[in-house]
Amino acid sequence: MVKIIFSDMDGTLLTSENKLPEGFGAAMAELKRRNVLFAPASGRQYFSLLKSFAEYREEFLFLGENGTLVMYKDKEIFSCPLDVDAAKKVLAASEGFENVLRVYCGKKDAYLRSEQDTPEFYAELDKYYTHNGVVDSWDEIDDVPLKIALFDPTAHAKENIYDKLAQFRETLQVVLSSDYWVDVMNPGINKGEAVKNIQRVMNFKPEECAAFGDYLNDFEMLQAVGYGFAMANAHPDLKRIAKFETTSNDQAGVIVGIRRLIAYRLI
Repeated sequence: MVKIIFSDMDGTLLTSENKLPEGFGAAMAELKRRNVLFAPASGRQYFSLLKSFAEYREEFLFLGENGTLVMYKDKEIFSCPLDVDAAKKVLAASEGFENVLRVYCGKKDAYLRSEQDTPEFYAELDKYYTHNGVVDSWDEIDDVPLKIALFDPTAHAKENIYDKLAQFRETLQVVLSSDYWVDVMNPGINKGEAVKNIQRVMNFKPEECAAFGDYLNDFEMLQAVGYGFAMANAHPDLKRIAKFETTSNDQAGVIVGIRRLIAYRLI
């Protein structure tokens, strides 16, 4: 029986209009009645997830920053900070990337350099990193880095960011999180490893876990659970490894998948 459900946010749980799907509240009430834990798992900041799920703060388990920080009832379950020097090397290497937003993602806050504090970039930052600040220099920051996030507004993150950070792939993990975002984290950490840590700490077996995702940063998460669902709008490579497929994010695919699990008496 499934005891916990992990779900990516953008392109998965949320609609294209950045809204929760119809029927979400009723589905969460049913999961609670059945003692099934729901866990948003996102590249978004923990504070951003809290803002999205304010009424579920004491009920949900949260995987933020692509699995580098896991929180439950305001307590840290797991974290995997990035070495400060390594973080600064990535930031220095990306200094000349044209029109690319760079974010230092810390435990306490997300930080943007003042020269990039334009209305357009800040609006994008505020979607995913609602708890944020602006600094004149990265050296001003007194915070543990969880990852470095880089954003390309032209939706060519692979060419404009990911490919240009090839030098770091032997020592760090460089992840294409979407057509817009690239995340740089410690090697070996991802949503899947975070799920495995949760399984160890909270005594869940893989076959007691389900997960929903749409992009390459959900790859390991779907492999770490017994019931891995790819959205209809998912990346083809994710569909190839997923055991199951559900409808798109704009067709409430996560809710459809949950109902299927209930219908087959897996919850």
